[in-house]
Amino acid sequence: MPGSIEPLDLCNVQVPYYFRCPISLELMRDPVTVSTGQTYDRTSIESWAATGNTTCPVTRAPLSDFTLIPNHTLRRLIQDWCVANRAFGIERIPTPKQPAEPGMVRSLLNQASTVSNPFSVRHSALVRLKGLARESEKNRNVICSHEAKEILMRIVFSDVSSVSSELSQEALAVLVMFQLSESECTEIGSDSNRVVYLSELLFHSSIEVRVNSASLIETILAGLRSSDLRSEICNVDEIFAGVTDILKNLSSYPRALRIGVRALFALCLLKQTRHKAVQAGAAETLIDRLTDLDKCDAERALATIELLCRIPSGCSAFASHALTVPLLVKTILRISDRATEYAAGALMALCSESEQSQKDAVSAGVLTQLLLLVQSDCTDRAKRKAQMLLKLLRDSWPEDSIGNSDDFACSEIVPF
Repeated sequence: MPGSIEPLDLCNVQVPYYFRCPISLELMRDPVTVSTGQTYDRTSIESWAATGNTTCPVTRAPLSDFTLIPNHTLRRLIQDWCVANRAFGIERIPTPKQPAEPGMVRSLLNQASTVSNPFSVRHSALVRLKGLARESEKNRNVICSHEAKEILMRIVFSDVSSVSSELSQEALAVLVMFQLSESECTEIGSDSNRVVYLSELLFHSSIEVRVNSASLIETILAGLRSSDLRSEICNVDEIFAGVTDILKNLSSYPRALRIGVRALFALCLLKQTRHKAVQAGAAETLIDRLTDLDKCDAERALATIELLCRIPSGCSAFASHALTVPLLVKTILRISDRATEYAAGALMALCSESEQSQKDAVSAGVLTQLLLLVQSDCTDRAKRKAQMLLKLLRDSWPEDSIGNSDDFACSEIVPF
């Protein structure tokens, strides 16, 4: 063993030095050989090249090119060694999927974009592109580098008069995997026919098509700087109903819920059209779905709830749902600092407009939650909202409430 490489123990088993990457000194999972004949783990040598290095790390010789050739023989030897030492707790490294070849990507894009090609050829090319894009970010970068977004956009909107085009829907499924530039968002958002087409896809029979349409709408809204364009999109008929229906759908899976919440939040950022969300039943749906969401989605849903509580119709809709106040109270200090801040803001808005909401909040134990909040490490904004809410609710505490106890007097609440 070379003296420059110290022995490496994995699960108390010494790893052969020629199984270790010369850069990371870790067991190689995807060994590749460069033009100098040296072998490295793919992620390590890619990181080396990404930082601007143009020489071989071991030999210091200039790399004539950065083609990485998979060393299948070494990878199989490493896998066999892992299997042989399974009894010591060593897991077999999986066979890595090879990154997309630029030549193949060019060919697939050409097949998909050539109108004269048979439907089956174009559709098959799009399906293969979708599979490659799903595999890794590296594949997506390779695909994107061949003007894929421009090609895919042409296919998606090639026939906006029909919502039954399988090619359009398959291209849409690929397109939503990429980030769009502001100019690309503007190109779509400024074309009313394209926006209407996307809104119609929100009611497609396939939940996957509906989710992909909502995803592209959210991407466009997030990428636009023009408030006028955002307003035009938000004013398209049925767009709120379509997005809300994705959340209502009982067959919605985690990605569908995530995209639905993100799209609804993006739509509700524009105050002038929030009433459309309320009319579409977004308030009731958000409360019904809140417990089904993971942390990030729950934060965004709560932010949307707070936004809708800033308009009278939103407050009324949330106040009429029996679970709104108890869920918001329960959310405080349960999910995250952001979630707590949004929940406190929504409760503040509801309790400012409704005495019944005040009573419901007190019954749900909001006093204890708010006292804990102002003494926690939560954000200053959340604490200010808690203090304001406590002041608003001071006449609602029962006589035997902790609000009249010495503990309350010793708290950090601003004096009433």
